[in-house]
Amino acid sequence: MIVVAGEALVDLVPAKSTLDGEPGALLPRLGGGPYNVAVTVGRLGAPVSFLSRISADDFGEALVNRLKLSNVDTGHLQRGPEPTTLAVTSLGPDGGARYTFYAEGTADRLFQAPDELPEMTMLSLGTLSLVLEPGASAYEQVMRRADALTVLDPNVRPVLIDDPGAYRARFASWLPDVDLLKLSEEDAEWIAEKDAVEAAKEWHRRGPAAVVLTRGSKGLAVVAGSGELIEVPATRAQVVDTIGAGDTVHGALLSWLYTKGVRSAEHLRDLDKNAWSAALEYAGKAAAITVSRAGAEPPFGAELGPIL
Repeated sequence: MIVVAGEALVDLVPAKSTLDGEPGALLPRLGGGPYNVAVTVGRLGAPVSFLSRISADDFGEALVNRLKLSNVDTGHLQRGPEPTTLAVTSLGPDGGARYTFYAEGTADRLFQAPDELPEMTMLSLGTLSLVLEPGASAYEQVMRRADALTVLDPNVRPVLIDDPGAYRARFASWLPDVDLLKLSEEDAEWIAEKDAVEAAKEWHRRGPAAVVLTRGSKGLAVVAGSGELIEVPATRAQVVDTIGAGDTVHGALLSWLYTKGVRSAEHLRDLDKNAWSAALEYAGKAAAITVSRAGAEPPFGAELGPIL
């Protein structure tokens, strides 16, 4: 079983502006980095459970219902009366997303680490859930306690990080507990304050068995094995927006690894160039479908075909 831990929220995505230049209506889209990852994994057919705290409000009910429709187990969810976190999204000319968050006193921030963790072979974490307290410390406890292949996507939101130096130090403290680190080129450069590939190679030496970089139109890359950089080009796509693209890559990688029987850091280290190329190509193909749609709408397995 893959367990994805982290926040679920609602993205308020703008419709087209009116003719006089006023902003258009904000349309609710279900999301959150870990939530999107869980939905992707479920839709691609691997067994997955979502570990989080979700509001009992109408948005929360919609979030839970979508998990069920996407084949995600909800038996480990915590529910609460607090409101759902909102992320107001603005889109740049290239379809890239920027966010303003309304997260004070929301349900996902009050997540508590369970006394007994779910049975799992893989654990995935990241995004706001490892930044906003008190939930961040609870998710960190899950990371430290889990006996599973651990995957992290920091998915940095600088607007929510009051002390970048403290965050970077905390990120460094996670590396010994992380087997697979996946992050965008931009996030790598923000965290390390240096070139993304150089940073990935350094992090690879400090703990993770592999470091995957998403690079937008330049495709995907991974630092693995003895420190070799393996690159694949981007899958061509007609971009509507990029919301959920990195999360789709993350979820598709988890699905590919699970299907191939990868269950430990040692298994990751055993993957050769051909295997990593196949994994990255599969993830890139999945992301190309997501960016061709409005909002975070990952594909189902039938749209991608079987994992070979």
